[in-house]
Amino acid sequence: MQRNTLLGLALAASLLTPAALAGHLEKIKASNELKVCIWPDYYGISYRNPKTLQLSGIDIDMANALGQNLAVAVKFVDSSFATLISDIEQDKCDIAMFAIGITPQRMEKLRFTRPHLSSDIYAITTKSNRRIKNWADIDKPGMVVAVAKGTLHEPVMREKLKQATLLVTATPQGREQEVESGRADVFMTDYPFSRRMLETTDWARLVPPPATYHLTHYAYAMQKGDDAWYNRVTSFLDSVKTDGRLLAAIKRHKLDPIAER
Repeated sequence: MQRNTLLGLALAASLLTPAALAGHLEKIKASNELKVCIWPDYYGISYRNPKTLQLSGIDIDMANALGQNLAVAVKFVDSSFATLISDIEQDKCDIAMFAIGITPQRMEKLRFTRPHLSSDIYAITTKSNRRIKNWADIDKPGMVVAVAKGTLHEPVMREKLKQATLLVTATPQGREQEVESGRADVFMTDYPFSRRMLETTDWARLVPPPATYHLTHYAYAMQKGDDAWYNRVTSFLDSVKTDGRLLAAIKRHKLDPIAER
């Protein structure tokens, strides 16, 4: 039994090649490719235009700048808030760059950079919904509030709602469909996505909170334990902040109101 165990350990050790043991920086240099997880529906952040299929947003700009800094090509990998943690843990990408909200649940699994954006929660309803006139109308008996599974809005609204019914949809598109169809009264989102709804639909109406409701800081996320990679990304972010490229990207994509000061 002991001999078999030792043989098994020896075999496992033999499989740990230098490539398998390498950190992300070494893998990136060896492959000449930086893999970046994005959510391609995130307006102003990492948005894929459905007509042109072109990507745009602050985090597309920053990912390309990071690739240039590392002198490697950038490969964008579609992800989502629901699959974020598993995508990073399974090494589908070296870093997630789509304005990841820093939450206690995510901090248990992921390592975050310093935040560069922060947003409150906003509600989107339809122009024809007469039951929702302002923020105070949301948490009332009979109201249905939709959130997307895996987003930061799910645990926040689960805690905050006292009278309204919470509806958790499998996808972000699901929450929009529930509201547009009238099956839900509002869906909860953030500043960038609220801009998308107002600028690209003819039915959406914004319901902002009268005061700060729940502010969340946004950053980039990666695996824990790889200090060399984390420090390299931190150094890059320090440089783009110092030389003004980060702020220029924030302004270019009209995200000035949620820039970290």
